[in-house]
Amino acid sequence: MPKTSTTKSSSSRYAQRRDKLLKLLQEENIPGMLVTAEVNVSYLTGFTGDSSYLLLTKDAVIIVSDSRYTTQLEEECPGIDLYIRKVTEQLPEAIVKATGKLKLSKLAYEDSRLVVSTYQKLSAELQGVELVGKGGMIESKLRSIKDAMEIAETREAVRLAEKGLEVLRAVLTPEMTELEAAWELERTIRRFGGRGMAFPPIVGVGDRAALPHYYPQQYQIREAPLVLVDWGAETFSRYRSDITRTLFTGKPTKKMADVYRVVLEAQELAIAGIRPGARCSDIDSLARQHIAKCGYGKYFGHGLGHGIGLEIHEQPRFSPTSEDVLQPGMIVTVEPGIYLAGRGGVRIEDDILVTTEGHEVLSTTPKDFESMCLVGGA
Repeated sequence: MPKTSTTKSSSSRYAQRRDKLLKLLQEENIPGMLVTAEVNVSYLTGFTGDSSYLLLTKDAVIIVSDSRYTTQLEEECPGIDLYIRKVTEQLPEAIVKATGKLKLSKLAYEDSRLVVSTYQKLSAELQGVELVGKGGMIESKLRSIKDAMEIAETREAVRLAEKGLEVLRAVLTPEMTELEAAWELERTIRRFGGRGMAFPPIVGVGDRAALPHYYPQQYQIREAPLVLVDWGAETFSRYRSDITRTLFTGKPTKKMADVYRVVLEAQELAIAGIRPGARCSDIDSLARQHIAKCGYGKYFGHGLGHGIGLEIHEQPRFSPTSEDVLQPGMIVTVEPGIYLAGRGGVRIEDDILVTTEGHEVLSTTPKDFESMCLVGGA
C-alpha cells in the first residue's frame, strides 16, 4: 500500500515518543533500552502484533520478531529495522544476538514486565552489558500524558461506550439476564465502530452489585430493583474508556437512595478538585472523607480511580498512598463506591481529562438520581 500523509504523521509521532524515552535514558547515562511489554512496543512503534521486543538506542531502532509479522511490521513500522528470528531461534536468543551487535555497556529493561527466566538468560549471555531495571518508566514518564491523538481516541471510546448504554437502556426488559445485558453492550459498541469492550463488563443485579469486580451471570433484571453496569469501549487504535452507572429498575429502598446520594456527592467533590498540580492522594481523600463522614467509610475499600489509555489501568492512581501528581494531558477515572454485602452496591464512574486550566469530564451520560430511575420497560 502507498504511504499516506496519515502514515507519515503516525511515524513521526512514534519517533517523537522514542526520542523522549532516549532523553530520559540519557539523563541517567543509559545508552539503550530493551522494551518487552507488548503495549509499550506498540506505543513506541505503532506495531499492533505480539511476541516482539524493541531494542532502542540513539543510533538503532530494532524490532525483534518472527516471520508471522514481517509484512505487518513493514506496513505498520516503516523505517524501523527488523530482526526476524528463525523458527529454530528463541526470542531471548534473538535478543542476545541483536544486542551483541550494538556493543552496549548498559541496557535498561522493564523489570516489572520481563519474566525471570528471560532475564536470567539475558543476564548470563550478554557479557559485559549491565542490565538496569527501569520498569514503569514508559508508563509513568510518557504514557501517562496523552497527546492530541490519544485524547481524540479516548473521546471516541467514550462516545462508543455511551452509545452502548443508551441502547441497553432502550431494550432492557425484566427477563434480560446480566449476561444478555453485557452482550448487548458489546454488540452495540461493535456495531457503531468499536473494536470491542475495553474490558469484560460488569453487570450486577441486586446484591451482586456489592461485588466490585463481579462477572455477569444468569440473574435477571427483575430479581432486584438495582443493577450496576461498569463498561467501556476500545477503539481500533486500542484506546479505552471506563464508565460506571448504577440503575434503579424498580423502586429503590430509602437506604440505597441515600447511598446513591452519598456516592454522587463524593464523586462530584473529587472531580471538582482535579487540576494540574493536585496530589492524587488529596483527590482520593476528598471523596473518601465525605463517604466516611456520612457513615459509610468502611464500605469503600478500593482506590478512587486510575489512568486509562492503551490499558484499562494506567498511571496515575488515586489512592490514599499515591504519590502521583496530576498534569495536563492525563486522563483518569473517578469512581467512588459503597458496597453493602447482601443488599447491593453503588458505584459512579466518569472519565476526566486534566487540562491546563483544570479538567474536562469526557463522559456525558446522565448520573443524577432521577435519570438513573428507569421508567417503563424493566
